[in-house]
Amino acid sequence: MTRTHSAPHPATAPVTDAPPSGAWEELVTSALLGTQRRTPHGHEPGRDAPAALLDAAAVETVRRRAGLTPARAARRPDPAPGDDRPPLPDAAARRLTMLLTDRPGTAGGGRRGTAPDLMELLPQWLAAANARGFAAPPEALPALLDAARGRTDLRPAALAFAGPRALWLARLNQDWRFALRATPGGGTSLPGPDATERVRQLWQEGLFAERVALLASLRSRDPAAARELLASTWATERAEDRLMFLDSLRTGLAAADEPFLEQALADRSRNVRATAAELLSALPDSALAARMAARALTCVSLDRATDRPAITVEAPHECDAGMERDGVAPKPPAGRGERSWWFGQLVEAAPLGAWPARLGGRTPEEIVALPVTDDWQGELHAAWCRAAVRQRNAAWARALLGAPTAPEAGGPGAVSLAERAKLLGTLSGDERAEWVAGFIATHGLSEAFQLLGMCGVPWAPPLGRAVVDALNIARDAGSYPWSFSGVMGLAERCLDPSEAARLDALLAIPDEPEDASPGAGGYWAEAFQRLVTTLRLRATMTEELGPLREESGAP
Repeated sequence: MTRTHSAPHPATAPVTDAPPSGAWEELVTSALLGTQRRTPHGHEPGRDAPAALLDAAAVETVRRRAGLTPARAARRPDPAPGDDRPPLPDAAARRLTMLLTDRPGTAGGGRRGTAPDLMELLPQWLAAANARGFAAPPEALPALLDAARGRTDLRPAALAFAGPRALWLARLNQDWRFALRATPGGGTSLPGPDATERVRQLWQEGLFAERVALLASLRSRDPAAARELLASTWATERAEDRLMFLDSLRTGLAAADEPFLEQALADRSRNVRATAAELLSALPDSALAARMAARALTCVSLDRATDRPAITVEAPHECDAGMERDGVAPKPPAGRGERSWWFGQLVEAAPLGAWPARLGGRTPEEIVALPVTDDWQGELHAAWCRAAVRQRNAAWARALLGAPTAPEAGGPGAVSLAERAKLLGTLSGDERAEWVAGFIATHGLSEAFQLLGMCGVPWAPPLGRAVVDALNIARDAGSYPWSFSGVMGLAERCLDPSEAARLDALLAIPDEPEDASPGAGGYWAEAFQRLVTTLRLRATMTEELGPLREESGAP
């Protein structure tokens, strides 16, 4: 609105009454509608109304800016706690800033370029820094908490590295509250072994997430105390909470847990009963394991009537109340027959040590090699696979895995590569790497991604060589590298940095055969350049952190 006449000088302008509550909103309404339709409060319509409106707006603006009522000052936050751990070396601190803030550029057409993906190296860097016992730089804590907020897989290592100051910050910023939920007591220190009353108070009064974290922490250091704490409130817990709490007993599971788990078999919740039964079946000497063995052994026998002995199966005809109490789910999923469903659950819960006596004193390898009549082999072997994983039985896992040169669709017992990956988890790190290296040498990389994920980092030399050789073969085949992007990404994070020198020969653009995809050689050279650059960066990162110190407790 434009003033059409000269307004009185502010010094001589008449003093008007204070505008009522909501004056600013009234002034805005007058300006929108016009002073002819809506005259400012305390003024008459006419040619002076626009000037009065502007004067009133000026007064109200000053009033809004200066007329705040003083409020009582908030209590100052407690000082941030100290951190006695040694600070990062300067070069490592700069590297952390780069890992938290830099982002690699991405080219068009699905190409990643040659720049390393720094955020993917952050978990490895955090693990190395934690192993050396360093404290996080205070100025890096906000970015570190933001990164952990966006990636749950980073949280354990990031919070361990950030230390107590991160929890102090989390109390001041709602975006970082996850750090408090991940720490028993809302960020307070965990009660020590002798602080029985503090443990019980937190267990009785804490939030659910705090109680879960407390129980898990206590279970890791004192399994019996954790079990007794859980038993003290078990009858009053909600079913979904009982299920979560019961899962914590997987840590340090032992024969002493059997009485409590046996009681849980009578729980009102079917899921709780099933979890209790699963845990008991992982204890080969438990009473439940003996009951399941008795049932399973009656279903499987050795037929000696033929020239070559074979296994015969007679699946159960009903799921009785005793089977249900011991964790057998009576209703099969869609597409599964009832008898095969019940049979598989019995076999996977039976101790694997019971089978040699039932099947003529044979070893696991000899048992797995026996033919199974009436198309029951897949069901029987799949159940044995699940039992080997549950009971962490390496001997049976080796038998079911078979040789890595076996057909890709499955070994003598595994029905899929997913089963093989789970079986590999029961073996030592070196044995795992050797088996996967043999698989890749025979079958290439197309089916190896799940298996590689089970191997320790950095990859053992035989596995690293097998992966590089397979990538080289794929390059020579003339296809694009994008179908191997998953394996290439794993290699960037998992190959031993010492392999970088051996990869230099793959950086040149090769001569493309006539049947090669156009430009594939250039794309492969780019991918190998990124791999080499990442490996050398990882080596530099380790050097910047310095050697492991014995006092850090790292191996």
